[in-house]
Amino acid sequence: METRPAPPTTRFTAVVKDDCETCQLVAPVLAEIAGAGRDLVVYWQDDGGFLGDAVPNAADRKLEHSFRLGVEAVPTVVRWEGDAEAGRVVGWHRTEWRSLTGLDGLGAELPEYQPGCGSRSVEPGVREALQVRFGDTGIRSRTVRTPPFADPVETCYDRGWTDGLPVVPPTPERILRMLEGTSRPPDEVVAQVPPEMAPCTVEKVAINAVMAGCRPEYMPVVLTALEAALEPGFTLHGVTCSTCFASSVVIVNGPVAERIGMNAGLNALGQGNRANATIGRALNLVVRNVGGGRPGEIDRATLGGPGKYTFCFAEDESDPAWEPLSVSRGARPGRSAVTLFAGDGIQGITDQRSRTPDELARSLAMALQAVGHPKLYEWAPAVLVLSPEHYAIFREAGWGRSEVVTALHERLRRPGSEVVAGAGGVPEGVPPSRAGEIVPKFREGGLLVVRAGGPAGLFSAVLAGWPGGRAYKESHPVTKEIDE
Repeated sequence: METRPAPPTTRFTAVVKDDCETCQLVAPVLAEIAGAGRDLVVYWQDDGGFLGDAVPNAADRKLEHSFRLGVEAVPTVVRWEGDAEAGRVVGWHRTEWRSLTGLDGLGAELPEYQPGCGSRSVEPGVREALQVRFGDTGIRSRTVRTPPFADPVETCYDRGWTDGLPVVPPTPERILRMLEGTSRPPDEVVAQVPPEMAPCTVEKVAINAVMAGCRPEYMPVVLTALEAALEPGFTLHGVTCSTCFASSVVIVNGPVAERIGMNAGLNALGQGNRANATIGRALNLVVRNVGGGRPGEIDRATLGGPGKYTFCFAEDESDPAWEPLSVSRGARPGRSAVTLFAGDGIQGITDQRSRTPDELARSLAMALQAVGHPKLYEWAPAVLVLSPEHYAIFREAGWGRSEVVTALHERLRRPGSEVVAGAGGVPEGVPPSRAGEIVPKFREGGLLVVRAGGPAGLFSAVLAGWPGGRAYKESHPVTKEIDE
């Protein structure tokens, strides 16, 4: 084997692991390099038993060397000139190894090429742990140490970081993993969160997403939901501080819903789906932990509602004839989007007898009359969640979104004389000055229709909205495309 002299400052570092066939393949080659007088150290990630005594080797069980070298696959061989890296080879490639080492006859008995294996330092969960242990995490939020022998979950309770349910302790490893779900820089300020108007960075969102139980791939949805909630038209400060029932309802459209496994079918408004449950919860935790919206303090809800934990679901877009909610509100077709609605709990609608679209529209309109109060008109928006079996009645008649919404609005108009204050012996109602008018239940844009649910019965639902009062000038719902 012809050997070219190496400069005296040249040295080599290799990283291998036991269960890599390529690492075992190159063991004789590593011995050749050491035998040719090259300054070589081989770090093994497990026990390195296959290397033998002919190869200078050292343990890297804690993976510090692998981390600091940025090893992603093994075997990796790095050439150094002084303290500067002068080249590296990953896997086995005879020509590249010969060029790197200056040994022209290296590995003559081996195949020309064989790929390596993944390094233990980049296995799921390991890379983040190594970053915390040996590197700079980049996390700028204050670190709170859990007292010795204390339960981290109980520490979160003690510090008031929970919504009443246990949260996932936001360790640095989990925060780093969550930040992998977005390309946005951790120190980017998303917005100032009311009621305290505290600046909220992407990192702060990630911390609350960890506590809520999110997966990293949910981050774009959580970030967009927060941005939508902070649009002036949504009035998050008012929703949070209100004495009413409302909380943020997150409705997701587009490819992202399927990609992250959201539920738009059976039990879509209920429990059991991680994405649905944790996305809405993350938004509420940001409002609580960053904005200061804590119940009993600035949150003055008389009764509140379960949506203050979480309320998030996807629209059923399985029927191409149905225009998605996001598109009806200005989002581009095919784009993922979030619609934020300040809504109450679920008012169920049971209608198992209507068989024509006209009958069903009249029936659904009767249920929608109850939003806020049957005599409160132009008072609050609402969402109608249309189940598959009810939707089928409209679809079979050729009705799409526009026909359904138009029919509902037409059937939700009443003579002012029937709903003025005092009519029917009920003091609540519209001002007496409107007695001669035909009054609409909802202003333009104040009724949203969403398809969701499973084929399990002729049941739909109404989500009453936060009352903007008779003077409200715009719809509170906000729709925003997700930047993926």
